[in-house]
Amino acid sequence: RGPSHVAPAFSSLEIVDLIYYELKRPQDVLLLSKGHGCLAQYVVLESLGLIKADDPHFGGHPDRGGPIEASTGSLGHGLGIAVGMAYAEYLKGTDNRIYCVVSDGELQEGSTWEAARLAAQLKLGNLIVFVDANRYGGMERIEVSDTLFMAANWALRSADGHDADVMRGLIKIRPSGMPYVLVGHTIKGKGAAFMLDKPIWHYKSPNKEELEIAMAENA
Repeated sequence: RGPSHVAPAFSSLEIVDLIYYELKRPQDVLLLSKGHGCLAQYVVLESLGLIKADDPHFGGHPDRGGPIEASTGSLGHGLGIAVGMAYAEYLKGTDNRIYCVVSDGELQEGSTWEAARLAAQLKLGNLIVFVDANRYGGMERIEVSDTLFMAANWALRSADGHDADVMRGLIKIRPSGMPYVLVGHTIKGKGAAFMLDKPIWHYKSPNKEELEIAMAENA
């Protein structure tokens, strides 16, 4: 039903799946700052029986309600919201964690780095960020420097963003007392060969024939 961000959702699917199925406890929060990748979130939430993905409430960007914690997708805003949530839990004295998934395109926004520096200053050890680093900002190739988070005094690790086993292990050994970021190096459109690393699929939906091809590849 019209254009959609399928390829950006594919690049973040393993990250979102890992958080919901293995990392996130009932009291924790997942905030998908990369709101345009919400198809990945909808698929996982539907598989958990928490939503019906064909509900018209669920649009091209996630709107707050039910298991969706915040309306996101305006690049550079999500990490600031996550920092506020994490600080609130810190002030309440809970051990609740805030997971936040950001895009590498958002790392071009100054507001993202303002939030990152504040998180480090507040020593928010309950804040865990995943970067879906597919090396595209929209349709333009970009490169993410892992050292930017290190300069902001975050604990940082990098991994294959499609390898859940490696990411799971790195989360388990994260240090305490400081915000943590895992940069997941991903491929835009992974899951459909005709979309793989092709920028045109940033905002395009497959037609019936292409959908059948993609479904057959993943059967």
